[in-house]
Amino acid sequence: MPHSKSGRSRQPRKPTGPGTHQPHRPSAFEKAMDELSRPQQAFPNVSLRWLLSAAGIVLLAAMAFAWMALCLLYWQGSWQLMYHPKAAITQTPASVGLTYDPIRFAAEETGTPQLTGWWIPSPDARCTALYLHGADGNLGDAVGDLAALHREGLAVFAFDYRGYGQSQPARPSEKQLRQDAEWALSWLTQTRHVESKNIVIYGSALGANLAAELAAQHRELAGVILDEPRMDAMAPVFTDSRSRLVPAHWLVADRYDLASPAAALRIPSLWLMPGGSANPHAFDSVGSSHTAVWLRSPSSSDPQFGETLHRWLDDLPAR
Repeated sequence: MPHSKSGRSRQPRKPTGPGTHQPHRPSAFEKAMDELSRPQQAFPNVSLRWLLSAAGIVLLAAMAFAWMALCLLYWQGSWQLMYHPKAAITQTPASVGLTYDPIRFAAEETGTPQLTGWWIPSPDARCTALYLHGADGNLGDAVGDLAALHREGLAVFAFDYRGYGQSQPARPSEKQLRQDAEWALSWLTQTRHVESKNIVIYGSALGANLAAELAAQHRELAGVILDEPRMDAMAPVFTDSRSRLVPAHWLVADRYDLASPAAALRIPSLWLMPGGSANPHAFDSVGSSHTAVWLRSPSSSDPQFGETLHRWLDDLPAR
C-alpha cells in the first residue's frame, strides 16, 4: 500500500458541496429562549454588610430630602411668626369724630394703587405726623393713637402696609415695609407738598423700629417718636421651637436691628417706654438730641402723653 512521503496517513476530507449536511447553529431567539428556560438563581450572593450600607445611604438621603422640604416650608411660612395682619377694618377716624380723607397711593405700572391710608387734616397744624403701625392688626386698631396725635395739633397721615387692611395683598417683610414707608413719605412731600422739616415720624411697636430705620436715612425731617420700640424684635421668630429644627438665621432675612439706626440718628428723637422697662441700650448710642419717657402701655392712653408730646414738639429746633 502506498504511503505519503511524510510517512503520515492522510486524513479524510470533510465532504463539501451541495446536499452536504451542515451542523445546526442556534439563532439568537433560540438562545434567548434557552436562557429563559434554565432555572435562575433566586438571589445573587450579596454580603450583609453591603445591604446594610445601601440601606443606610437610602435612609440618610430620605432624611436629607425631608429636612430640605422642612426648610422650604419654614422659609415660606416663617413670616407668620412675626406678622399678624388683618384685612377687615373695624373702625375709622370717623368712629371717634375725626374728619379724614381715604387715600390710595403708590400705584404700580398698571396704575393700580398698592397702598391705602388716611389723611387727617388739622387746622394750623404745627407738624405732620407720619404714623407707622406695628406688626399686628391694621389701621383700624390704631385709631386711638391717631386721635391722640390729632389732639396735640398734628395733622396725621397713616397707612396700611401691603398685606394689611385694604392695601394690596402681599407677604410682609422688613424690606417691603421699609419700601412702603418710603412711598408714604414721598406722598407727603411730593403729592401733599408738606415740607420735610415739618414732618415727624411716629412709629408704634415694630413700627418704631421701622421709624428708626427711616429717620436714620432722612436727616431733613423734624424728628422721630419711637413708641415702645422692640429691643429684640426677632425674638418671636428665633425663639420659636420650630426655628430650632432649621437654620432660621439663614432662612429669615428680617432683622429690625434697633442699635444701628439709633446710632445713625441725626434728628431729635423721643422714646416712649413702657413703665418698669429698662433703659434700652440703643438709646445710649444715639448721637443727636434724644429723650426717654416712661408711660403706661399703651402710651397714647397715659394722661402724661399729651404733655410729654407737647413739650417735646416745643423743644424741636426751628428750621
